[in-house]
Amino acid sequence: MQERVKNWLGRKHEGVTALIGVETWVGKAVDHTILELIKMRVSQINGCAFCLHMHSADALKAGESVARLVLLDAWEESALYTPRERAALAWAEALTRVADTHAPDAAWEAVRAHFSEDEAIALSIAIGMINTWNRLAIGFRVQHPADKATAAAA
Repeated sequence: MQERVKNWLGRKHEGVTALIGVETWVGKAVDHTILELIKMRVSQINGCAFCLHMHSADALKAGESVARLVLLDAWEESALYTPRERAALAWAEALTRVADTHAPDAAWEAVRAHFSEDEAIALSIAIGMINTWNRLAIGFRVQHPADKATAAAA
């Protein structure tokens, strides 16, 4: 797989700068543990290897457990996640798959049971942002470090 755009994130581009600004705000507005869980879950759904690599490392560095990251794809079947985290994960899935789910009332009601309206707005923006980053990374064929190392060795 060949990267389509080199160093796209490091370019002085108004659009990228704006996205980074929103990402900075999201990092202050959303609980860090929930933010890393939704970034991981959305990246799993979208199949973004680069983002999975980056956010798993970030989550582990911040103290997240390996067990919770490994079981994240099956979070509904695990008791390792709090009700608040489960509501955020359900909302992340609903918004990521919005063409199929149409953001069901049950997912929204779960979010509202655990988040204020302002927190729900921030959470929704965070979910939109990781979907955007996934689409850019996948679209530009951004490689995660293991792929880069394998390509360099070949």
